[in-house]
Amino acid sequence: MFEDITKVVLLSDMDGTLLNSRKEISDTDRRAIEKFMSLGGKFTVATGRTIQSFGSYRSMMELKMPLIMYNGAAIYDYNTDKVLYSQPLPPEAKQITREILDALPQAGGEILKADGTYVIRNNDYEELHTKLCRIEPFYSELDEVSEGDWLKVLFAMAPEDIPQIEIFVKQKNYNIVSFVKSSEIFCEMLPLGITKGSALAEYRRLEGLENHTFVAIGDFDNDIEMLREADLGAAPANAEESVKRAADLVLKNSCETGAVAELIEYIIEKCGDKYE
Repeated sequence: MFEDITKVVLLSDMDGTLLNSRKEISDTDRRAIEKFMSLGGKFTVATGRTIQSFGSYRSMMELKMPLIMYNGAAIYDYNTDKVLYSQPLPPEAKQITREILDALPQAGGEILKADGTYVIRNNDYEELHTKLCRIEPFYSELDEVSEGDWLKVLFAMAPEDIPQIEIFVKQKNYNIVSFVKSSEIFCEMLPLGITKGSALAEYRRLEGLENHTFVAIGDFDNDIEMLREADLGAAPANAEESVKRAADLVLKNSCETGAVAELIEYIIEKCGDKYE
């Protein structure tokens, strides 16, 4: 599986994995990524972020590979400025969004499309999200947002209120979309069956990536399917227990202390002495 490092693709989640609590890539991880790529390894990220919100991080790392974005609803190549794969929400997503916002007046909400982020209800947690993502969203009413190319809808609320949306969508049995908790304050609606894992399955089919070994690392619920789809799935020490149970490898380091660097050293060691 690790005979040739040039045939290894490493996909990393961002928040809580590659990024520390200050939303920075540590020097330890940065140096390890540079070493991995200099040896011929292929590094990229799998994130819930949008094309626009990832833009501010491009200067932190020179990624040559396409990215998994919108928690699996798209694969985007910044080098060619092309969406290589996308799976939008069904038209019914608009009515589902309306029902959720009507039932949960404390919830903030935003619709994420390839051309930007549309905040349809603001609250403190929604404002925090746009600040963390370093974006300038469009502020719109739900009915003002054009349909047909919604990649996901994010709902933001207090940690103690998140279980309410989980209970509500379970009771409604929305069987044409999926929901995933992406942090303590975010729950996302995605196309049915779409995850970072389903996007990784599509990623394997990209031209030139035949017979590659795929390694993935992530810390939260929205990373579980990706870890299962990967040939090797790893979790940092700070990962949720559910993620650690799904991982093949639980690392000693956290996102604060170089978990990605630890995983890269593991890969290099597995590939043999010639890469050390």
